[in-house]
Amino acid sequence: MPYFDLPFDDMQRYKPASPEQPDFDSFWARTRAEARSYPLDFTVTPVDMGIVTADVFDAEFSGYGGQRIKGWFMLPKQRSEPLPCVVEYIGYGGGRSLPYAWLKWVSAGFAYLVMDTRGQGSTWASGDTPDLPDGANPFFPGFTTQGILSPETYYYRRLYTDAVRALEAVASHPAVDRTRIAATGGSQGGAITLAASGLAPELVSASLPDVPFLCEIHRAITLIGGVYDEIVKYLSIHRQSEAQALKTLSYFDGVSFASRIRAASYFSTSLMDMICPPSCVYAAYNHIPDGVEKEIHVYKYNGHEGGGDLHTMKKILWLRDKWMQA
Repeated sequence: MPYFDLPFDDMQRYKPASPEQPDFDSFWARTRAEARSYPLDFTVTPVDMGIVTADVFDAEFSGYGGQRIKGWFMLPKQRSEPLPCVVEYIGYGGGRSLPYAWLKWVSAGFAYLVMDTRGQGSTWASGDTPDLPDGANPFFPGFTTQGILSPETYYYRRLYTDAVRALEAVASHPAVDRTRIAATGGSQGGAITLAASGLAPELVSASLPDVPFLCEIHRAITLIGGVYDEIVKYLSIHRQSEAQALKTLSYFDGVSFASRIRAASYFSTSLMDMICPPSCVYAAYNHIPDGVEKEIHVYKYNGHEGGGDLHTMKKILWLRDKWMQA
């Protein structure tokens, strides 16, 4: 597959203007305040899945609108004090499935929560969390155009709010050291990582987004297809709605969230990624403020799979060296 994006030297310097609206911060402050009006009620119920190296819990907490969000919470069997915690967000169309798929971080000694994705979990991994309030069961995509004519009704308003509440949930647990909480995820999970890290800088101490989706959205939809093609197809029919749709999307763009991140950040991107263009990832990366520790790993010959297990190993070692070697 040939390179299709900006020349790499230009990409490394690429920093377009943020698309954010003047009321971006007030919109999200109001959204967080509304979510906090509901009790968090983080519950963890032990489940026996035959896993002998970790304690596994069926987790629930109240997300957007007080709606119950599921996840798997896991702790290493051998522990004696509060642990650093990794919160992971899932890629597009996937759900929490079963805990066997999520053992890497807890096997490395971290407390761990993987958050189910409301309404999703019907493409490549099953989910259990409906997208309320209408009672919709998890269903097949697409989600990128749900409620796209207003930031108030847009699907990702609910999902990003859930993500922040997941951070609040683990921070409330006695087995977690709330000063050492990391957010991570790939693709859509990377987009959620950026949003959660920017919206809750007081909770996130390390941000590890991989090949993040929903960065510099207005440009990405003109470069490639993939999931972005949902938006393109919508606009090809609703031609008169372009300005309003793009305005809505600007409230959910990773570029805007990146400028509010204060956590040490460890990114990855791939130069042949036809799902999340690397220049758009750099657009977010380059908006992380000066003085904030940051690093990006570039996989020259990979597509959307990114660095795979090799990069997972790099993330584990980076976070272990930062938090567990003192």
